[in-house]
Amino acid sequence: MSTKSIEGLRQVIRIAGQSTFLAVLWLGADFAARHLGLPVPGGVIGLAALLVLLFTGGVAPRWVKAGADWLLSDMLLFFVPAAVAVVQYGGLFKSDGWRLALVVVCGTLLVMVAVAFTVDQAARLERVLAMRRARASRLVSAA
Repeated sequence: MSTKSIEGLRQVIRIAGQSTFLAVLWLGADFAARHLGLPVPGGVIGLAALLVLLFTGGVAPRWVKAGADWLLSDMLLFFVPAAVAVVQYGGLFKSDGWRLALVVVCGTLLVMVAVAFTVDQAARLERVLAMRRARASRLVSAA
């Protein structure tokens, strides 16, 4: 085998392993949500668990990056069932399509505003923390 094909095989194995880890995490969270009677979907619990693992260092970002990138690149495949539903319920879209479009547009705008607000607040917090660190380092160097 050539070096290029060995590296390609390693990449496929890495993506498969990381995707499997993400799927197992999701399945575990879904199982917990169902059996504990939690009102939160398993996917949300799994995402929270992954964030905790990433922030605490339990999982390094490089351990899930290739699998997550692959899943995100093929995300359109996950929406095929939604497209089939649109075709099946064509009458509903003919009669109430404008209402559905209004809800989608309003929801999208609300999400965009919420994300913009959150990013703005995070940037402000980061600036404040940077200024505090700069002051602290000046005080230490002056002493």
